[in-house]
Amino acid sequence: MTDTPARKFRLSLAPVRRLPSWSLLVAGVLVGGGLGGAYGMLTPPAYTATSFVVAVPAAKSDPGPALGFAQAYGRVATQPAVLAEAQQRAGVPVRTLQRSVRAATSPDAPMVAVSATSTRPRLAADMANAVSRALARQANAAKGSTHVQLVQFAKAVRPTEPTSASSRVTALVGGSAGGLLCGLALLVRPRRPGREDEAAPAASVPGPAAAAEAQPKR
Repeated sequence: MTDTPARKFRLSLAPVRRLPSWSLLVAGVLVGGGLGGAYGMLTPPAYTATSFVVAVPAAKSDPGPALGFAQAYGRVATQPAVLAEAQQRAGVPVRTLQRSVRAATSPDAPMVAVSATSTRPRLAADMANAVSRALARQANAAKGSTHVQLVQFAKAVRPTEPTSASSRVTALVGGSAGGLLCGLALLVRPRRPGREDEAAPAASVPGPAAAAEAQPKR
């Protein structure tokens, strides 16, 4: 009788089903580690540069509002108005600045950190410095009413080491993820009948009549 395609497929998977469970974990770790390592090698390294600006109260003004204005300026740093002014000095479009620049503030100090990430170290520093200068210029234009000015505290310098994960780290992450997924697959897979799931045969117990006949006669 001719085998159907479904029967041929099941027969071809028969040797795979006889493999031990731990082999699936090993295969998941190897495949995940290989994919993670390839991703780390093919992805270009990213560099991050950070510049700092500090909010300083004007002369004869209360220093208390400086912290609050620093928080506000941190939210304004990545707005289109600031990035549009910074794009000329950075030499990149506004869309690139929106994708690459981030701003962070501290709850304890009136300081704004402007960070830029790029595959070119010099461009990362140029973008961070351009955005921080544009932010300071726009903030200082309103210092007559806010009584707070932004001063550049530290310029961004060209980074020397990448901030992205290396291929070794991505390989470890990929191997861990592959092993975890295969372990979960082993937990939810249906158990194979006829092995450990097969119940042991129950011991035969003689009935009352058979037990009575088995007793010796007095």
